[in-house]
Amino acid sequence: MNILIENGKATFNYEIGEKLYAGIELFGFEVKALRAKRGSLEGSHVTIRGGEAYLIGASIPAYQPKNTPADYDSERNRRLLLTKEEISELSGGAGGKKSVAAVRKGKDLTIIPLSVYSIGRKIKVKIGLATGKKKFDKRETIKRRETDRDIRREFKDR
Repeated sequence: MNILIENGKATFNYEIGEKLYAGIELFGFEVKALRAKRGSLEGSHVTIRGGEAYLIGASIPAYQPKNTPADYDSERNRRLLLTKEEISELSGGAGGKKSVAAVRKGKDLTIIPLSVYSIGRKIKVKIGLATGKKKFDKRETIKRRETDRDIRREFKDR
């Protein structure tokens, strides 16, 4: 598994619960750009419309801008390749007991992309069901990260 791009802010802004893996529908020049590790998942999310899942807001620039179609949009909606059962689970349908239970508890769930990676010739997207963190949770994460860094520095000096 070769990670091509990651959503660095995902774990900071969200608490990730269940994770799924999906294929993604891309143009050839988008695949080349991803293999060159160009692209961004910042601010992107997954939406389910008409029984299909779409990645919205992900930016994948053209590999060679002069050789791409004139009407190419780098932030276009890209279809994710999931089974019907996985889509119904994500949308909270009959098959999605975990999602429905979380919604009943009053949690607002967001489906966000965590990373784009390649396995052999295939490009996949790792998505996760997430709940947004509050400001005090983010402060706690920063504090924990700083104390871990200080502890590593202390042991490194010894």
